[in-house]
Amino acid sequence: MKRFLKLYIVVPVVVLVIVGLMIAIGMRPVSSDKTPVRVVVMKGSTARGVSRTLGGSGLIRSPFVFVLACRMSGASATLKPGVYELKRSMGVSEMIDRLVSGRTLENWVTMPEGFTARQMSDALKDRQLISDDAFLRLVIEHGNEFSDYAFVYGNDLEGYLFPDTYLVAKGADSGVIVREMLDAFEKKVVDPNRGEIENVIRKRFGLGKESFAEGLYKLITVASMIEREAKIPSDRPLVSAVFWNRLANGMRLEVCATVSYSPGVSADNKSKVYYTDLRKDSPYNTYMRAGLPAGPICNPGLESIKAAMRPASVDYLFYVARRDGGHKFSRTFKEHVAAKNAIRNGRM
Repeated sequence: MKRFLKLYIVVPVVVLVIVGLMIAIGMRPVSSDKTPVRVVVMKGSTARGVSRTLGGSGLIRSPFVFVLACRMSGASATLKPGVYELKRSMGVSEMIDRLVSGRTLENWVTMPEGFTARQMSDALKDRQLISDDAFLRLVIEHGNEFSDYAFVYGNDLEGYLFPDTYLVAKGADSGVIVREMLDAFEKKVVDPNRGEIENVIRKRFGLGKESFAEGLYKLITVASMIEREAKIPSDRPLVSAVFWNRLANGMRLEVCATVSYSPGVSADNKSKVYYTDLRKDSPYNTYMRAGLPAGPICNPGLESIKAAMRPASVDYLFYVARRDGGHKFSRTFKEHVAAKNAIRNGRM
């Protein structure tokens, strides 16, 4: 009985010692090699996913120990995405500290649908990826430097900077960042939709294949207004229909989102538009000027671009924002006034 009791005590102790030694060994550096190894931690990666990345690069002895160390230190949910330079001479604790602190060579930055060039520039500066407005000046004033992209029209790249998540190096050349965005636009908008775009610009603007870039620019201008006006996805094709119907009827678009837009300056839509704003003399003011504004007022996402190409088959000419963020659509001005009054009085 005493012998059994001793074994009952000794065996768990031995197991704990062995496990402790395995963890201690697993925490140690793989070697004394100080050669930098570049690894990419993807956005949304778990501690287990990061352990596989590090293990595959020969940076850690045990993926299990890495995950365990993350859980014990509370770091599992705070590992930051990006591109890191790590070394095989680093222990697991040091690597975790590096991954938690986010001391990266490159960072993932997300550009949401509807961001203007100004907002994109600010986002890059906020992440400390760029230090000045060189990116903004490039896209607003020097679009002609990207003439090798056959779909680009004019000198302002607002509208072509595709909303997506990008891996950007700190201090990266602005031209490199812009090219990544134009590449994404070409890959996700132009290439898969060229035939449909050609049909739309021929139908809507009377432009042939030889004027593809001009027609696309006009189409993206429409999409940018849809992006800024439609707050819920189901409204996009309806808002699109209103724009096309008004253009076909020779009516001014009267889009509030265009009123305060200024290239390189504007960020979010103005929270409240006043009558004095509507009288502002600007090539983007669709209350003052007939037809489309001078160009895109933001960088629309793919769904708004599709909505511009595929408007709903309705004869609406007006819409007004409801309190829930959606819109009430009307066919006549009389219906439109009634809808505005109902919303103002809380009946809709």
